[in-house]
Amino acid sequence: MAEAIRVQQEHCFKIYGYRRMWLWPEKQGTHRNPKTILRIMKKYGLWAEIRRRRKWVQVRQQLHKYENLLKRPFQADRPNNKWVTDISYIHTKEGVLYLSMIRDLYDNSIVAYKTGTQQTVNLVLDTIRLAMMKEKKRVAATL
Repeated sequence: MAEAIRVQQEHCFKIYGYRRMWLWPEKQGTHRNPKTILRIMKKYGLWAEIRRRRKWVQVRQQLHKYENLLKRPFQADRPNNKWVTDISYIHTKEGVLYLSMIRDLYDNSIVAYKTGTQQTVNLVLDTIRLAMMKEKKRVAATL
């Protein structure tokens, strides 16, 4: 039974507690006492990961307010004239993977991207440095 619970916990990304885990074999026709399921989970350390609510803090005043240089025209008339950046996050079994990328608005191509396990300023700065190095190499190759 412990092995079946372990397999089911991996399948559901360790979010099922003992009550949900008790319902799972019930649906398959195996009847167990919920306390038995709890005891097995306790003995083999098959606890569910507790998901906490995130506290959202609304910032009313920004410390740094930058000038809007683009002013909404998200098209460029030549390559490398306008770059935009964004950070996305991807949930995996090992945790959250952050993707920082720079896109050229001329042809919507990805100029550079970098991934990391933490969302830090260095992730963005490394992406910018990578884009600048690629651009310098491209310009040097054309000369």
